Amino acid sequence: MIRREDVRKHLDKRPFEAFRICLTDGQTYDVRHSDLCLIDRSTVYVGVPDPRRRGVALDTHHVSLVRVVRFEPLNGKRRGSSRRRSGRAT
Repeated sequence: MIRREDVRKHLDKRPFEAFRICLTDGQTYDVRHSDLCLIDRSTVYVGVPDPRRRGVALDTHHVSLVRVVRFEPLNGKRRGSSRRRSGRAT
């Protein structure tokens, strides 16, 4: 099971490395900026960045930690396959 500390480790990496959150149903969310991702006890909030304004989210996806199965780096190297859906944040 993924814990909030696991998400925090990814967000605190310096320099920050963009990553993908993969869910039990195959849905994915990309975290490209650490400042657009928040964590509480049981939820990860992933902001969809506004391409015109740095650090501003156009929308936010609420992801329950119990649905997260793994993280993948967004550096072009994928671990396994993951289905992409329209709900994916970029």
